[in-house]
Amino acid sequence: MPSRLRPTAPIAADAVLVGDPGRALLLAQELLAEPKMSNHARGLWGYFGHTPGGRELTVQSTGIGAPSAVAVLADLAELGVHRAVRVGTCQALPDGPGAGELLAVTFARAHDGVSLALGVERGGAVQPDAVLLTALRRELPEGGRSAPVASFDLPAAEAGAEGETETEVAADLQTAALLTRAPALGVAAAALLIVAEDADGRRLSDEDLEEAAKRAGRLAAAILST
Repeated sequence: MPSRLRPTAPIAADAVLVGDPGRALLLAQELLAEPKMSNHARGLWGYFGHTPGGRELTVQSTGIGAPSAVAVLADLAELGVHRAVRVGTCQALPDGPGAGELLAVTFARAHDGVSLALGVERGGAVQPDAVLLTALRRELPEGGRSAPVASFDLPAAEAGAEGETETEVAADLQTAALLTRAPALGVAAAALLIVAEDADGRRLSDEDLEEAAKRAGRLAAAILST
């Protein structure tokens, strides 16, 4: 039995990972026919169901930050997950994308403690699964782009991200650690991020963020169905 998740429904081989439990419910209702709650332990809501095309899919929340995310990923791998796409949020860095844009992550530069503890050098670039990234790039809608991001333990402003980044256009709290941990667990992983806040601090409204999450979730589910 995994250490954190206590599944009460099947776990699919493919998973969409989100930080927020409420967003997991939102995407389960958007992506799955008759979703069943598969986990509520520790407030990490997860759901199992079938896409309209008949493919099994898990939607699982990972909580806030890298330590929670990699712990959940380890449990999912133990339960049979082989492919995962993170659908998360990020903050744009100076001269970066506008709020609402979708980013297919080409690499995540590691400035977070979990990635460093797993052996990545500070500032090292962690790659997603090449097949999943190619599919994400191919399916990105107009207004989306593929780009590198940086991952920190704190929000970008508190982490001093401006002095630490190079070509990265946005910052988040989880992606580098998930991409670092996934290969050792036998999971092919990639990340699709919503720019929830621009470099000037302007944030998406709750309604706009929900719509962006639905778009990103549909894209992630589509590439996992191929």
